[in-house]
Amino acid sequence: MNPGLIVLCAALACALAGGAVWRQRNGRLRAAGAGPAEAGPADRILSSAELGQPLGERATLIQFSSAFCAPCRATRRVLSDVAGMTDGVAYVEIDAESRLDLVRSLNVLRTPTILVTDAAGRVVQRGSGQPRKPDVIAALGMAIPVNPVDKDDSDIRVRRA
Repeated sequence: MNPGLIVLCAALACALAGGAVWRQRNGRLRAAGAGPAEAGPADRILSSAELGQPLGERATLIQFSSAFCAPCRATRRVLSDVAGMTDGVAYVEIDAESRLDLVRSLNVLRTPTILVTDAAGRVVQRGSGQPRKPDVIAALGMAIPVNPVDKDDSDIRVRRA
């Protein structure tokens, strides 16, 4: 067998495997500090002064985006929809190019990057790429503690349109 053909097949197999891993991780929200790309401080707390906007009473969805990022527009719609239908949740969009200090300190490597914080501003979930709405809602469930005094099915109050 031709050695060049073997190298070509091996390179193709590596590219396919890498693409499959990237596709599976793209847009998924994970616990903060759970991956090698998120080597920043896992229990980082963001303040409203640092973000330039107030934090939500219960949680905050933060999106780092850039001007020419097509997935950022779709991500903006998903996050603002979820924040709009959930009581006490704020949505903050940050232009990555104008806030390089924050981008570097949070180890934001690409746009869109999404951070989910609890009421105190502690980053509890993060991800990059365009998320699905159910994944964002599930991430909010991790950020908003369940109050044992309430006997409701869920502590997340969703407003019906």
